[in-house]
Amino acid sequence: MLGAITHYEGAGVWALELAAYDTATPAMIKKLFDAAKAKAFFGPALRFHPTSQSLETVAKKLDASIPVITTSELYGTMVYQPLVLATAMGQLLFFTSEDIQSGTFIPYNSIVVLDQAPNDISVVAGIISQEFQSPLSHINVLSANRKTPNMGLRNALTDKTILALKGKYVRLTVGSEKYSLTEVSAEEATAYYEAHKPQTAVVLPSLDTTIKGLWNVEDVVPNYKSYTTGAAKRAAIVSKVPAFGGKTVNYSVMAQSMDIPVPKAFAIPMYYYEKFMSDNGLYDLIDSLMADQEFQTSPTARMEALRRFRNKIMIGTVDPELQAALKAKLAAEFTGKDGKPIAMRFRTSTNSEDLDAFPCAGCYESHTGDPAVCWEDVLNAIRLAYSSTWLYRTYEERDYYHVDQKSVGMALLVHHTFQNETANGVAVTNNPFDSTGVNPGFYINVEYGGDAEVVHLPVGVTTDQFLYFYGTPNNPIQPISSSNLIPVGTSVLTKAQTYALGTALDAIHTLFAPAYGNGLAWYAMDVEFKFGPVDSVGNTTSTPQLWVKQARPYPGRGNVTTNTSND
Repeated sequence: MLGAITHYEGAGVWALELAAYDTATPAMIKKLFDAAKAKAFFGPALRFHPTSQSLETVAKKLDASIPVITTSELYGTMVYQPLVLATAMGQLLFFTSEDIQSGTFIPYNSIVVLDQAPNDISVVAGIISQEFQSPLSHINVLSANRKTPNMGLRNALTDKTILALKGKYVRLTVGSEKYSLTEVSAEEATAYYEAHKPQTAVVLPSLDTTIKGLWNVEDVVPNYKSYTTGAAKRAAIVSKVPAFGGKTVNYSVMAQSMDIPVPKAFAIPMYYYEKFMSDNGLYDLIDSLMADQEFQTSPTARMEALRRFRNKIMIGTVDPELQAALKAKLAAEFTGKDGKPIAMRFRTSTNSEDLDAFPCAGCYESHTGDPAVCWEDVLNAIRLAYSSTWLYRTYEERDYYHVDQKSVGMALLVHHTFQNETANGVAVTNNPFDSTGVNPGFYINVEYGGDAEVVHLPVGVTTDQFLYFYGTPNNPIQPISSSNLIPVGTSVLTKAQTYALGTALDAIHTLFAPAYGNGLAWYAMDVEFKFGPVDSVGNTTSTPQLWVKQARPYPGRGNVTTNTSND
């Protein structure tokens, strides 16, 4: 019999564990448990920890003499959640997530203590959140890309050690087992930040504004599978980013696989963003802003100036030729079964996001326009998406990496808006808790319905999180946490839905591995998905179906690459 005993230091638990796919009977588990208990000095404290749903079922049949602790019970005792292992120095400041969402200014060299992780945050030196975070939240993906420490700590807002350092300059180190927080001088913190901030400018792929028209998404990167080498596949992707952006290009690759269900979509190229900015005199306006000394030196002045600039975008004129083509496309291909227009999602796809060295997760904001309401609703969705290029936090993120602000362009990926969702989630196509590759699996974080989005959960909402060992015997599921929006003892996804998701994740991982995985010690794709009772163009169906929204390289632990270019 093959097993292991793990000491969970924070919980003070000694746990006997078997591989998630183990088929041991209750009698076999009892024999192993009793033998270990009799021989080990910690024997009286030993418990059995079922590491999968199937072993949880077996555990219910164990002899009453064997104490059982579930994964949710075990993790429920945790007070510390290490997310991005790193060190930083900065001023320790306290904010609420509402402060962040309302646009409160946060100095770039702050180490912030939060009640919970907000949807997004401008560049900061480090993050401590009282509520535990999803490893796939926008905040954590940004922190991983910045290589800045990020952690969860229960009762952080009332912790005496942390409160004693409020407002002072500190060194924060997030380790795999524990964290440290010590006071330093302001001079030390400033010197540390200057020494560790990015020194080399990230150069974005140059815009290609020669491509016009509306493109069916599968035609953006045509015949991807026909390329026989990883270099050729990567080159095929890279060559289209300047005209269509990272999100659309990756979506185009997925649209060519029968095993990856993506909604029918089309692309609006960079050409129209460039034309919109030029026709409305917006480039001249941003030039004058960036030449202003106060804009350059005062973050608060910059925040206000960018807000006014976005207002100018909202009154800009959208190219009449684009409007005519868009009206024809929607009328011909995106109507309901009753022939009426359907609401469409205009999703941002820039040359500065969803790239393997610069994912910039959540930097830009997609919007919905419904032609059934009025045509201006569609145009406003386009303007709002364009305006998110110039959000303060987005501007600061690019500035942190010394990106030429005017080198950014935005294409749009357009498909139907999801309604009546039964589940929404994010997944990593490898095991983020094991960068060695010894125990590969899919990490899945999913929530019931569509109101509580996994990437930015409301306060107090928990999700189904689990490792899915797709492709191993019995396809075991190892639970991590449970949603509190559904009855206790149930799960967000059915077994059939989980298997369908696993099939799609496996296909995505395999499809992009030659392009994004070559040279990496550990590789994964970050995938967003939904389940809903709609077909590819938004018509209602009898049962919920899986739809993949996007996939991008995941900048997680172990992500060591020999190629650090971001094109």
